[in-house]
Amino acid sequence: MMEVKANLWDNSNDSSIEDAFQELFQQHYSLVVRKVLVIVKEQSVAEDIAQEVFVKLYHTDRKTINNMPGWLTKVAVNTAYNHIRTEKRHHARKNKQQMYETNGVESLEDSYTQLEDIHEVHKTLMKLSERDRDILIMKYSGFSYEEIAKNKGIEKLSIGTLLARAKQRFKKSYMEGRREQR
Repeated sequence: MMEVKANLWDNSNDSSIEDAFQELFQQHYSLVVRKVLVIVKEQSVAEDIAQEVFVKLYHTDRKTINNMPGWLTKVAVNTAYNHIRTEKRHHARKNKQQMYETNGVESLEDSYTQLEDIHEVHKTLMKLSERDRDILIMKYSGFSYEEIAKNKGIEKLSIGTLLARAKQRFKKSYMEGRREQR
């Protein structure tokens, strides 16, 4: 490990390495915190990110850095944006998990209720005449009046009236079925 430090900082002993790093830290720390604070808007987070930037500096060969303030600014900004992206992903996962946990129980109840409703609608449709049932199913399946008329062999102008009457019969039968269940 000492050889790595000596190579990174191009100094002969640990105390001079530490002194050189300490000097850079003291000289540029406030600059890095200010740059990060503009992005993250929270002092403690900005300070944490600044420390992370200086850890990266410590593990970087100083000879490869031509402009120390520029390098620190670039690394600080990139690290701050990485932090924000990480936080957004974390919050998204957390919200998704909460939504799943909250909706999980409701979904079972909703699914059961929906299945009951589907069963009731099916029972009511089966009580209607074939023509009323077919017209309603075709209309709510997206068929046009013209297509319904052609399929059922009925005048196109009659479809609106027949649908209105079929809806009334369906509603009456459905409500009667609901009353019987109580």
